[in-house]
Amino acid sequence: MSIAILSVYEKTGLIEFARGLSGLGWSFLASGGTAGALRAAGIEVEEIAAYTGAREILGGRVKTLHPAIHAGILARSSGSDLTEIADLGYKAVDMVVVDLYPFEKTVASDASYDDIIENIDIGGPAMVRSAAKNHAYVTVVVDPADYPAILE
Repeated sequence: MSIAILSVYEKTGLIEFARGLSGLGWSFLASGGTAGALRAAGIEVEEIAAYTGAREILGGRVKTLHPAIHAGILARSSGSDLTEIADLGYKAVDMVVVDLYPFEKTVASDASYDDIIENIDIGGPAMVRSAAKNHAYVTVVVDPADYPAILE
């Protein structure tokens, strides 16, 4: 079964995309807000915190920065990587769906300094870079406008 990590700030098109992937046999790992949106729409999802065994910490600042997540994204389908992650109880990830916090929009608004700082995304770029490094085995999706083409 193919596994996608869904961790998006902007939820536009997310439910339709996830339903389409689910209909194709995909399963999902998702972070807090994304997992909640999927569950509310009746889509089965495994919360990243439950999967990793590590709860979100520091007020949600640390959610996806975990070896179980990045090993799953970085595991190559050839060689010993799949055996190694399986020995650790991790799953290979086939797709990473991430959009980044709206940093520029936040800076351009009347947001406080603290709000601006909180909109510096760490986990999203880390997952995108991990998936890009392993692009031969992992699909990277960063724009909701691409959802229909990917489903097609």
